Amino acid sequence: MLRWIALGLALLVLCGAAVGWWIYRKLDGNITEDTSAAAELERYERERPTHSVGGSQNILVIGSDSRSGKENAGYGRDRGTERSDTAILLHLSADRRSATAVSIPRDLMTQIPACLTADGSRGAERFAQFNWAYEWGGAACTIRTAEKLTGIRIDHHMVVDFGGFKRMVDAVGGVEICLDQPMKDSEAKLKLPAGRQTLHGEQALGFVRARYSLGNGSDTERMERQQQFLGSLVKKVQSTGVLLNPGRLYPLLDAATSSVTTDPGLASLRGLYELVRGVRDIPAEQVKFLTVPRRPYAADPNRDELVQPEAAQLFERLRADKPLTVAPPSPTAPPTAPTTPTTAPTAAETGRASQNPRAADGVSPEPSKGTGTTPAPVPTFTGTTAGTADCR
Repeated sequence: MLRWIALGLALLVLCGAAVGWWIYRKLDGNITEDTSAAAELERYERERPTHSVGGSQNILVIGSDSRSGKENAGYGRDRGTERSDTAILLHLSADRRSATAVSIPRDLMTQIPACLTADGSRGAERFAQFNWAYEWGGAACTIRTAEKLTGIRIDHHMVVDFGGFKRMVDAVGGVEICLDQPMKDSEAKLKLPAGRQTLHGEQALGFVRARYSLGNGSDTERMERQQQFLGSLVKKVQSTGVLLNPGRLYPLLDAATSSVTTDPGLASLRGLYELVRGVRDIPAEQVKFLTVPRRPYAADPNRDELVQPEAAQLFERLRADKPLTVAPPSPTAPPTAPTTPTTAPTAAETGRASQNPRAADGVSPEPSKGTGTTPAPVPTFTGTTAGTADCR
């Protein structure tokens, strides 16, 4: 009897190990490795920013608007090209006690370097919208553009398309949002009542993509909705109902691994696990969401440009892994950016601004340090946290 019991236990252990190995191999094989981007970035290694300080990491999350494939075909004609519908720079602090997700507007005018195109040619450097970098040169071109814009080294990148986004939302059982007023967008096939509700795949995608028929039709409101949604998604994934429930964790891992294209450093279940393990204990109130300080571009108000020196302050703090705080915009605050082109400042005005920089787009500049012992205050940027992203 003891021998039969021992044999049975041994078989159970072997079966469990076999199932575990099969699951590991399946999830590991789901991930698509972006070797072409890695090769292109290696070519320009000398011009890239230095690595992050003290073990902090910067990950560029790219939402592709690809129409190729069965899951994406319903969102328009396949143009044979893709643009970055969404770009978020995720900064993980060295101590893994905070995370900052910075949205980069798709319409931000910036310098795009000469990039390798899909046909093997190399385009010229040009000044254009940020999201064109992905169309012209894929992830590598987007990464180089982001690095030139921010001076921040991108350690890893992930690309997610429409279908992958929907699968991940469904895998966690949907994400809760709260609306102050009803939403209706015919292009996104979205019709939502006001109040608390849970969005699943198709509705969730419409919520984060809807733009022209909602609010003032700007990308600003869309990025705010994306940040609200991601904050709620973070809270949902961190909940014990997902992470400690094998029945819900496996579908999430399966959806996540089959939905992303990553650099070689993350293109394995071990690489993704190490990333998740490092951030799973970050308090929700320390997961911050904000948009780079920007305003309508002077030559075309339908495009964006950075607000300086506030944008430079944000990038410098992320490079140095320094803390920052976010706060929602004041409903009574006056507009922070001009809506019509303005003339260039005079030298005298520039000098006065450098002595007392104005707080634009929700940024409070950090005062220069004096000779006393009082530490300089941490600058505050307009944004939100995962801890306040749900219904209030």
